[in-house]
Amino acid sequence: MTIRITWARMLAVIAAATLLALAIGWSGAVNVAASSGHWKVTDWFLHWVMRNSVKTRSYWQAPEQPSDASGLVSAAGHFAASCAVCHGAPGLRPSPVLRAATPPAPDLSVNARQWQDRHLYWILEHGVKFSGMPAWPAEGREDEIRRMVALVRRLPGMSPAEFRRLTGGVAEIAGSNRFETCAGCHGLDGRGRDQRDIPVLGGQKPVYLLASLKAYQSGARQSAVMRNAVARLGDADMRLLATRFSAMPGLGGASRAADAAAERIVRQGLPSRDLPACASCHAPGKPYPVLDGQKAAYVAARLRQWRGDPHEVDARKSHATMPVIARRIPEEMIDRLATYYAKAASPRK
Repeated sequence: MTIRITWARMLAVIAAATLLALAIGWSGAVNVAASSGHWKVTDWFLHWVMRNSVKTRSYWQAPEQPSDASGLVSAAGHFAASCAVCHGAPGLRPSPVLRAATPPAPDLSVNARQWQDRHLYWILEHGVKFSGMPAWPAEGREDEIRRMVALVRRLPGMSPAEFRRLTGGVAEIAGSNRFETCAGCHGLDGRGRDQRDIPVLGGQKPVYLLASLKAYQSGARQSAVMRNAVARLGDADMRLLATRFSAMPGLGGASRAADAAAERIVRQGLPSRDLPACASCHAPGKPYPVLDGQKAAYVAARLRQWRGDPHEVDARKSHATMPVIARRIPEEMIDRLATYYAKAASPRK
């Protein structure tokens, strides 16, 4: 007997299959316990789909330069505080509680070898569904992601001693002592451990430091690294940190590098470009940050970001004036201005 296939019969089969699936789901017969794990075929299929998705999408969504090894200290500090609990790190074991997840987070000392840099960038930026891997929790922070790619790439060959050095020796106690944890990146002296992407905090205005910490905590300033670092801080904690770092020697001074063009912008601005003088805001008695003695690379990076460079940090919302000002600074003066401020009188002793 030949069964004639009609649209009505096809729709009936689809409806019956849908009702059966709903009935199975309603019955509770599907075991969602993490303790049960996946069938091998399920595990293979999910990872196969994930790998194909990452490789395809990273091809056009990852930047041409997905890795930046110039800031491994900040990347290692964030990894120790946020990632090591799941993945482990050189000399640090992952949490046994999170190892009982389905699927457990991979050992990056092995797994990182299986991915290209653009793949790692895409995974870090977007996360992976059904795996517990979150997306990067800060918008517009390609610079942070690129530094993390460089760190993950090095994990397979990194020794516990090197990881400890990168984190300032506080990886084992991340989160247990707030100042020590902050000092892992910013240094016990508040000078940023000679890292281009970490600013000098010593000598900065305490009011400004406190406002910055609150802005990171609220999300008004975007940074996955800083937002995680301040997530559990109360107002009293932030006030103590701001006071302690600001009291350290560091920023401040009077004499500067000999650069007449840079000094003209600082003192007078450029009226022809509607550019106000830097000193009209960045001066004693003003609520804006101290720039004298700040790292040239950090100042230049901030200015270029405000000009619209997608590879640099995001400072929208709470600094709405600076993008307008930065775009009025001639490009050829960015590095000269940054150097002018960086070479102010030697940091206070």
